[in-house]
Amino acid sequence: MTHKRKASYAQTGPGTPTGQPLPVPAHFGQPAKIDVGSVEHEKVSFENWKGQADRPEPEPPVVLPPEKRLGIAIVGLGRLTLNQILPALRQSQYARPVALVSGRRDKAQVVAAQYGIDADAIYSYDEMARMAENKAIDAVYIVTPNGLHRDHAVAAAKAGKHVLCEKPMANTSEEAREMIAACNEAGVKLMIAYRCQYDVFNLEAARLTQSGELGRPRFIQAITTQVQGPGEQWRMRAALAGGGALPDIGLYCLNGVRTMLAEDPIEVYAQIINPEQDVRYQEVEESVTFTLRFPSGVIAHCITSYGAHECKDMNIRLEKGWVSLENAYAYQGQRLYVAQRRGDAEQVNEIRLSPQDQFTLEIDHFACGILHNRPFHSPGEEGLQDHLLMEAIYRSAREGLPVRIDYPSEHSPLAVTQR
Repeated sequence: MTHKRKASYAQTGPGTPTGQPLPVPAHFGQPAKIDVGSVEHEKVSFENWKGQADRPEPEPPVVLPPEKRLGIAIVGLGRLTLNQILPALRQSQYARPVALVSGRRDKAQVVAAQYGIDADAIYSYDEMARMAENKAIDAVYIVTPNGLHRDHAVAAAKAGKHVLCEKPMANTSEEAREMIAACNEAGVKLMIAYRCQYDVFNLEAARLTQSGELGRPRFIQAITTQVQGPGEQWRMRAALAGGGALPDIGLYCLNGVRTMLAEDPIEVYAQIINPEQDVRYQEVEESVTFTLRFPSGVIAHCITSYGAHECKDMNIRLEKGWVSLENAYAYQGQRLYVAQRRGDAEQVNEIRLSPQDQFTLEIDHFACGILHNRPFHSPGEEGLQDHLLMEAIYRSAREGLPVRIDYPSEHSPLAVTQR
């Protein structure tokens, strides 16, 4: 039998009075394998250089050469595109921007120069049919106001391009169905950009909820609020936005709860409250609260508003503990906490994960789905299902009564084990 020698520490060895002086002058030696790594099947990998107590570093990404990445045309050059999506594409392993569609050519030219996009690959909205001639474009990412999604998706499909569309999918469920039909008819794929479904913190919260480690989930509270500014913006115009806080930010609560439970609700009950004499809310609602009841018995209470200080948190109460995700629906800043009994005490732990850009993860999932002909986790039918549920929420608020969801789901949310 062998025994590990107990570690002892003393003021000896390198850097001490009796040991080798430090620092040491530079000299070249044969590098160790742990430092240079190995190459196999066109992938570089390294041994873990950290001790067992620390988290290992992730493996180096396998990045496709630029010419093999999915070529994406960005439709719409607003804040989301410039602040989030184009920077995310710089980090993408499987996709790259190759064209721009905008109503402002001067803006498009500036952006094209920044991202190395050919000036000949700039299109106006009424020129999207010409994209069929550009073989570098494999797909489009639609980032225009909600009310324009259907027309732009149909135009892209007719041009033979796959479609990634921002949420909400459209203004109505009927428009969503038209988008699905157009893509099916053209033989192209359609995915809705539910970035939180690809976020590592949201996925870990869903895993904890679905795994049974903390018993069965019982209640969920999800909140997305922010204080809206000037009324001239497109979000306050019903024809462009479809609605107010619900489809814009409340959708994160709706889709997020469905994702946590891998389940669709069977009943909704909602109330809408609007400020009096605020001209911004003549066409869209300011605040919505809605309750979702699920077949498993879970009750989810969701709050969304354009009139309350920013909050994007989710809390899940289970039989044997709770899960809290701060900034669940934000672009960054997520913090995940888990509470459960430890002996005679309650222990609250923070789970620290390595943050990854949600938009990059979403784009890479889309690109891999096309490059390898794989199904999406959030296809067009997922967007359609949320539209049907939002329409039920609006109906409940209008009628002041609960609304039963007695039709089959268009796309049942996937369990974490299926992702």
